[in-house]
Amino acid sequence: MRNITGSRRTFLAAMSASSYQRVLGANERIRIGFVGYGLIGKQHVGDFRKMPDVDCTALCEVCRPRLDEGLAHCGPGAKGYADFRKMYEDKNLDAVVISTPDHWHALQTILACSADKDVYVEKPLTLFVREGRWMVTAARRYRRMVVVGTQRRHGAAVRAAREYVAGGTLGRIHTVRAASCRNVYPGFGKTAVAEPPPGLDYDLWLGPAPEKPYTAHRSLYHFRWFWDYSGGQMTNLGAHALDLIHAIMSVNAPTQVFSNGGRVCLEDDGETPDLQDALFTYPGFTCLYTIREANARSDLRGITFYGTKGSLVLGRGVEVIPEMRGDPLNQIPRFLGHPPGGVTYSDTKPEPYMQPAKSAEPSGDTLMLNKRDWLNSIRSRKLPVCDVEEGHRVATATHLANISMRLGRSLRWDPQNEDILGDRKASALLERPYRGPWDEVLRSLKL
Repeated sequence: MRNITGSRRTFLAAMSASSYQRVLGANERIRIGFVGYGLIGKQHVGDFRKMPDVDCTALCEVCRPRLDEGLAHCGPGAKGYADFRKMYEDKNLDAVVISTPDHWHALQTILACSADKDVYVEKPLTLFVREGRWMVTAARRYRRMVVVGTQRRHGAAVRAAREYVAGGTLGRIHTVRAASCRNVYPGFGKTAVAEPPPGLDYDLWLGPAPEKPYTAHRSLYHFRWFWDYSGGQMTNLGAHALDLIHAIMSVNAPTQVFSNGGRVCLEDDGETPDLQDALFTYPGFTCLYTIREANARSDLRGITFYGTKGSLVLGRGVEVIPEMRGDPLNQIPRFLGHPPGGVTYSDTKPEPYMQPAKSAEPSGDTLMLNKRDWLNSIRSRKLPVCDVEEGHRVATATHLANISMRLGRSLRWDPQNEDILGDRKASALLERPYRGPWDEVLRSLKL
């Protein structure tokens, strides 16, 4: 497998002003088409309509009632499509926003790149690991600006946390903990096999996913609880948490992952875990991430970074909590005192390594900031903050956690060659087959 570390550098060289044939002018409006009009897709249309330099030109939806509402939301003159491939044929369309279920993200992004469209694609970036490298390859080959919806990187608190960590104020960061907890017990119920509702093209909704009988939960919104279409909350909410950890700690991949859990508590037809703990080993530190769907209590207020001199809690703002400096021998238990040859205690009084601090600087609307950053990159041809490479690395970590949980063993990861070491069965799960005819579409792209 090829070494991938130079791909970003190669792309930047290729994207010089002389090599790119068309750069949008500062006053030229960007014409955007939307693929998918679900919960987040509707939000995206609303956000882009607020931007004075954007035209919401087109919308594609396989559900006719959603298509009708979405077109009205886009405004007068927007064109509607039932098949995204038809929308991609429009040469006047500059860019697309992809808000479909996870199993469609990769192929729709790759085909958009090949049609010379810049892309905003929702997280999680992929359904399985290999898709991410295909997406990066397509973005670089066709010189497209592909941004991922991990918008929290734009937060002011994230920048402040990164400065604390990089500046060494907290000493050596050796542990990170994060959790996503809520209580939806007893779950979402069960839905029977039925005919798809009128106006829904279920076969196209399935796309490259395996052919399965229609149930209401295997489609609009609830798709996230099925392995055919998603990685559950680990790839969904975990993408946000790990993305911030990668950004703040300046890392891009774990070297070892172990995870356990399962669908334990919820009494419904979902498959993905409602309880999961994942331990990621990165160079120099470990990260424990917990998902809990049947109890909302958490002892964490945000993402906590533990250092030798202090801790940092990242939530809406940043809180720095100092450790105490003193004589390490004074930490040893005393009981009735040590016999001859034992520890000698000192009178050193503990004192904080630093003063506690809190910062509540508003982060702004990070969704809007991510969109504006993407529009700026479309004009400048400079890579966005939430670039597809970053999204791929984060998604990879979450997928490794799911593979580890499903196999019941720890995985060693080679970030350089993007493969699981010494475990052929686990390595085989880095890729899943596409259902026809989409498998032929993928092969034709020669990624």
